[in-house]
Amino acid sequence: MQTFTMVLEEIWTSLFMWFFYALIPCLLTDEVAILPAPQNLSVLSTNMKHLLMWSPVIAPGETVYYSVEYQGEYESLYTSHIWIPSSWCSLTEGPECDVTDDITATVPYNLRVRATLGSQTSAWSILKHPFNRNSTILTPPGMEITKDGFHLVIELEDLGPQFEFLVAYWRREPGAEEHVKMVRSGGIPVHLETMEPGAAYCVKAQTFVKAIGRYSAFSQTECVEVQGEAIPLVLALFAFVGFMLILVVVPLFVWKMGRLLQYSCCPMVVLPDTLKITNSPQKLISCRREEVDACAMAVMSPEELLRAWIS
Repeated sequence: MQTFTMVLEEIWTSLFMWFFYALIPCLLTDEVAILPAPQNLSVLSTNMKHLLMWSPVIAPGETVYYSVEYQGEYESLYTSHIWIPSSWCSLTEGPECDVTDDITATVPYNLRVRATLGSQTSAWSILKHPFNRNSTILTPPGMEITKDGFHLVIELEDLGPQFEFLVAYWRREPGAEEHVKMVRSGGIPVHLETMEPGAAYCVKAQTFVKAIGRYSAFSQTECVEVQGEAIPLVLALFAFVGFMLILVVVPLFVWKMGRLLQYSCCPMVVLPDTLKITNSPQKLISCRREEVDACAMAVMSPEELLRAWIS
C-alpha cells in the first residue's frame, strides 16, 4: 500500500511538473518574444560615411520599423547600461541607418538595433565587433583638369570638410621634376602652374583625412597639352602689308603737311614782270641823281626807247 501511494505521488508530481512547464511559456509569452530581432548587422564605411545595415524582419503585409542606439568608448567602459539613440534612426523603415553624425571620435563604438511592429518590439541585436571610423575605405578623388589659356587648373570632388587633397603635377618629359600642392577643399578651381606652349602636363591626386591620419591611393594620371599658337598666314600677310603702308604713307603725309604749313605761314610773293629788274641792282645804285633818267633809259629795252622817242 505504501508503494502504491508513492507511485501515485510520483505520477501527480510528474503531471504537475508537465503542466507547470507547459503553462510557463503561456504566462511569460509577451510581445517581445513574438517579433524576431534583426540579424546580420554590419557597417559599410566609405570616405568617412558610415552606414549600419542589417537583414530586414519579414512581416507580410505589415511595416516594420527599426531603432538604432550606440555607445562610445566612455559609455562602453564606464556606463555600459547607457545607450544613446541615433540622431537619424528612430523608427526608420529601411534596414539601414546612416550613423555618420553619431561617430564623432576615432574610438570603438558599439551599435545595436531592434524592430518594432505596432505594439510589438523585438530584442536588441548588437554589432558583433565594435566599429572604429579609422577603418573607413578612402577612395581617390574625382578631378577635372582644364586649361585656361596657358594656366593649368584642377577642380577636385567635394567630399566634405574633413577632406584635404594632395595634388602632384609635372611636365611630361624625361627627368621632369614632380611638384606637390596641398588643396584644402574640393569643389573650387585651383591654379597649379603656367604652362609653356607645345608642352604636356600631367596631374594625379589623393585624399587625406587628418582626423584619422590616412591617405587614399592616387587617382589615375590625367595629362593635357598646350598647342603652340602660330600666327595664321593671312594674319601675317595683313601685318606685312600694313607695315609697308605705314612706311610709305607716314613719310608722305609728313611731307605734305609740311608743305601746307609752309604755304600757310610763309607764302611766296611773285612780282609782276614790270617790276622785275633785268640788270644788276648794283648798276642802278651807282647812278648819280642827275643821271637817273639816263640810268632809267639804260635799263629800257630798244622797243621801249623807240616808243619813248616817238612820244
